[in-house]
Amino acid sequence: MQNLMDQDARRFGAVNWMGLYTLAKRETLRFMAVWTQTLLAPLVTAGLFLLIFTIAIGPSRPDVMGVPFLIFLAPGIMMMTVIQNAFANTSSSMVISKVQGNIVDTLMPPLSPLEILLGYLAGGIARGVLIACVVALAFLVFLSIAPQNLFITLIFVILGGAFMGALGLFAGIFANKFDQMAAITNFIVTPLAFLSGTFYSVEALPPVLNKLSHLNPVFYLIDGLRYGMIGMSDSSPWLGMAVCTGATLFVGAVTWQMLRTGYRLKA
Repeated sequence: MQNLMDQDARRFGAVNWMGLYTLAKRETLRFMAVWTQTLLAPLVTAGLFLLIFTIAIGPSRPDVMGVPFLIFLAPGIMMMTVIQNAFANTSSSMVISKVQGNIVDTLMPPLSPLEILLGYLAGGIARGVLIACVVALAFLVFLSIAPQNLFITLIFVILGGAFMGALGLFAGIFANKFDQMAAITNFIVTPLAFLSGTFYSVEALPPVLNKLSHLNPVFYLIDGLRYGMIGMSDSSPWLGMAVCTGATLFVGAVTWQMLRTGYRLKA
């Protein structure tokens, strides 16, 4: 069997571009087919977060980093929406395939572990970027917030989709049941998203919590997007790019190893 796979790989060349494109297309069409759940629902959720904070805190809330609190909050809500949906895209796809028993449809074609990884990540990144565009358009219309630096904004949106997409694929491979996936989401992903400066500046935290926040890659994703959107941040966006790129490569390498060895994928 391995010899046949090697022959197929050689026949397709160093990279099976057709197979990679097909897998990426499948992962993209998965969420586009239910766009009301995957694109419209996150937009509504982001709007509700902003509305609730506006009503709860009111106009008496002082400025943060020299900008109104609502303007400060918007980029954090945007990145939180991006990373949660990128994670959900890859993790749900893998877990559903394992539970339904059709994961063989992904493992049997002549795709290398790296091509499988990149195919899944393409779907997660595409979902994250599309959601970011939808939310950014809503912010422009209703809050008059336009990206101050479009390049940095796009880079951090892509990094957010890649990092959480890789983490979602890792979690999807590790989990064999939906309740295991829910536990990972509730006890790991949600705390990473909420305790990362989404709703506050980490400079307001006690020194110990401040240092711990700087160990969280999601903090740099939110902080970097905030810099791209409003020109304000708690740390250097270049440092954030380096940290997020390194974290993405690390999680991607671990996930690639799991795909290469068939961990929890092959009986």
